[in-house]
Amino acid sequence: MSRNIAVIVGSLRSGSLNRKLASALADMGAGFAAFDILPLGDVPMFNQDLEDDVPAPVLQLREKVRAADGVLFVTPEYNRGIPAVLKNAVDWCSRPTGKGVLAGKAAALAGMSPGAVGTAVAQSQLKPILVMLGMRLMGQPELYIQGGADYFDAAGRPADERSRQFLANFLKRFEAWIG
Repeated sequence: MSRNIAVIVGSLRSGSLNRKLASALADMGAGFAAFDILPLGDVPMFNQDLEDDVPAPVLQLREKVRAADGVLFVTPEYNRGIPAVLKNAVDWCSRPTGKGVLAGKAAALAGMSPGAVGTAVAQSQLKPILVMLGMRLMGQPELYIQGGADYFDAAGRPADERSRQFLANFLKRFEAWIG
């Protein structure tokens, strides 16, 4: 595999829909890249006082993002917004100012929620942040899925062919976007 994709999931819950979506995308995209779902549970809340002695989980997060050819953000939507854990990861990866690991990286957004608008609002809040940080954000296709646990089959794949094709198209476009 010639590419590495860092996957940042905005949920810490092991059984979250977005973690399942990230895993399904990683499995489906294994033919063009190695997908690494990055652990965020031990990453402390951003605190500029820690920048002189950066915690090990932050250094590991930064290194994995630095080494990646692209970053896939998979976000739930909490109270019509970006989850704190996802914003925290972005903040740590953007620091110190001028030396962050996000600028120039190809990026894509995905998300899933049982709510009527999927994760469209959270993604719309995340987009200008990533662009301001210099990421090359893929605009189309947008991937915000309205669905629940029944979206996936027992093996963790999308349960219906139409959904599998939609995700496959998203991955194909992301592969082309990375270049």
